[in-house]
Amino acid sequence: MTEEWDLPSYGRGIQLYNERKFFDAHEVLEDVWRAAPPEDKKFLQGLIQLAVALHHHSRGNLVGARSLMTRAARNLSTYPHHYGGIDVATLLEGMSQCEAALSAGLPLPCIPLLHPPGC
Repeated sequence: MTEEWDLPSYGRGIQLYNERKFFDAHEVLEDVWRAAPPEDKKFLQGLIQLAVALHHHSRGNLVGARSLMTRAARNLSTYPHHYGGIDVATLLEGMSQCEAALSAGLPLPCIPLLHPPGC
């Protein structure tokens, strides 16, 4: 994570995600993604995809949710275990549980939370 990020917007996007306002989180994080340097784009794209996956899930689009969750995990897995103030390893573990539940047609076990910078 570089100082080129819009940290207030990034923190706001994380907060919206944790409040389960997934569509709004995606919108805010997309603005951060647009201005981010190339080395950070896949990380932010993974967070955006996760938010959209959970938005799809909340609207009953399980196929879209599973597809985006898989792409999000692929993008996030290329980053260190801790990146952007987020415990990526724990997030990926939670996402894996969600993917398994989606594949089996079961309810999500939990929504993996994100932690903003400084937490």
